[in-house]
Amino acid sequence: MLKRINYFAAAPQAIELLLKQEEILGKQFEEIPSLGKTILELVKLRVSQINQCAFCLDMHSTQALEMGETHERMIALNAWRDSPLFSQQERQALALSEHLIAGYSVEDEYYEEMLASFGESGLTYLTIAINAISSWNRVVKVFKPEVGSFR
Repeated sequence: MLKRINYFAAAPQAIELLLKQEEILGKQFEEIPSLGKTILELVKLRVSQINQCAFCLDMHSTQALEMGETHERMIALNAWRDSPLFSQQERQALALSEHLIAGYSVEDEYYEEMLASFGESGLTYLTIAINAISSWNRVVKVFKPEVGSFR
């Protein structure tokens, strides 16, 4: 297998921006009542499932377990609509994740529903978090770090 470049070394300023974004998102998800770290990790996992990013799935499932997430919920995540294991807030975050990853526009009625659920800051940070993990998925799919190498 071809050895890929170390993208951290090749573009340190760009990677630093992505890492700083992760730091800000983590802090905001903890502080905004409509969000929470659990939603952030579920979004990271679901978007990584959709984008088929093995490295990110491994990383975020490990981190989610360390935060107290259950195996049952992680297994059910791919079928969250049919599972009773997720709260209404989690369902809305997962639905928005899938909606945006599919490239759909957010119509006014859906926007108002999400705004009512998450508030202005919450909806903004949730949207940025969905974009952020999708961005990481794409970076990883190009440079292919070894699954598990983050540990």
